Amino acid sequence: MGPPDAFFEALRSRERALVMGVVNATPDSFSDGGKALLPDDAAAAARRMAAEGAAIVDLGGESTRPGAAPVDEATEILRVAPVLERLRGEMPLSIDTRRAAVARRALDLGAVLVNDVSAGGDPGMFPLVAARGAGIVLMHMRGDPATMQQAPSYGDVVAEVLAFLLERAEAAARAGVPRDRILIDPGIGFGKRLPHNLALLAALPRLAAHGWPVLLGVSRKSFLGELTGRGSGERRDGTTAAVALAAFHGAAVVRVHDVPPARDAVAVAQAYRRALLEL
Repeated sequence: MGPPDAFFEALRSRERALVMGVVNATPDSFSDGGKALLPDDAAAAARRMAAEGAAIVDLGGESTRPGAAPVDEATEILRVAPVLERLRGEMPLSIDTRRAAVARRALDLGAVLVNDVSAGGDPGMFPLVAARGAGIVLMHMRGDPATMQQAPSYGDVVAEVLAFLLERAEAAARAGVPRDRILIDPGIGFGKRLPHNLALLAALPRLAAHGWPVLLGVSRKSFLGELTGRGSGERRDGTTAAVALAAFHGAAVVRVHDVPPARDAVAVAQAYRRALLEL
């Protein structure tokens, strides 16, 4: 996709869910850590995903897997800046960061979207995104990556997650972020156990009903391993089924490590949805 606004134009006019490719320029991400640590390798992975049909590629320089230790701001920038420099102008790019300073550098280098797992936890994030006219993904996370899976509990997980996301989306809009460039993400696997993840997937139509585009990240997540018996080192083809269900039930964007099966799953889900409506 060509111009900087291409992703947002596709988001507004979409007939089906868009696919976001994941590239982690980290040594320790849960699924692909170390595979794209070198800038040339990360850039090659991003180009492959764009050629395979990704509408946008999400680049991260800090692992947010359960139990991950944070990295310092300088290290995060050092990991992502050379990749962004190589890809600038080639495709829509997203920066996966919770730090405004990292987001600023990425936006300087051509990123158009900030994927923020802290949903604006850095007080400088919303003003920055607003000033640049960029987009932002606001995700729900209980705690932080180092602690989020330590006995997470909810009274009503869907109601609590939805209330949080709606509050953060309105806060971003009040700060001046364009309303049509704000996405929400229920944070599958981020401070949730299997029943919580399944409840949020089942409630996707409810999440999408409020008008904010929903981004869903289910790719290779541990809950799929729990359901299928697949360990972390094995293929988790359940991702494709989860992507199809998400696309059918209203997800605007699906974030994945493997673009071709996700693209195909979205196409089938959309065709099935259309056929149901025509009955």
